[in-house]
Amino acid sequence: MSTDSDYRLAFEMAPIGLVLSKNRIIVDCNGYVCDVFHASREILLGASFRELYPTTEEFERLGKRIAPILNKHGRYADTRIMKRATGQHFWCRVTGRAFNRERPHEAGIWTFEDVSAERPHTSEALTPREREVASRLLDGKTSKMIARELDISPRTVEVFRASLMKKFSATNTADLIHRMLSA
Repeated sequence: MSTDSDYRLAFEMAPIGLVLSKNRIIVDCNGYVCDVFHASREILLGASFRELYPTTEEFERLGKRIAPILNKHGRYADTRIMKRATGQHFWCRVTGRAFNRERPHEAGIWTFEDVSAERPHTSEALTPREREVASRLLDGKTSKMIARELDISPRTVEVFRASLMKKFSATNTADLIHRMLSA
């Protein structure tokens, strides 16, 4: 077996979804990604990452937020709500690395891991910002940490936390996290 076919087999058999991208377009992906997004390879190859986001607005907003982080660090990671080809929303852990920090969306490699078993998603009524705050709360981050990551004030984070508590009928943050995990 040649080295190229060894690498191809490793790519295909990786226990996590792998995507090679250029300008936020899927250039190559493994079978795990197809399973995660309930889509065939033919559908995903050449598709914009836009197709994997709940809304165009989230695709654009996250693209703008990710670019400076990729530019500075060359890598990015978060857990977010994504959309399967069936239209179903689910929690997904996403990690990426830019090949060129100066042009972070130009080319990169991304991993996608379905974490919906850990974080069921049932509330379609959450706003994009509520989903961002909820994701970080589930990661155990404080309001100050979340505020720094999202470039908003800690008070604004508290407003979104209160909104989440109301939507999930939670009495405190621990109850909110429990309800989000068991929803």
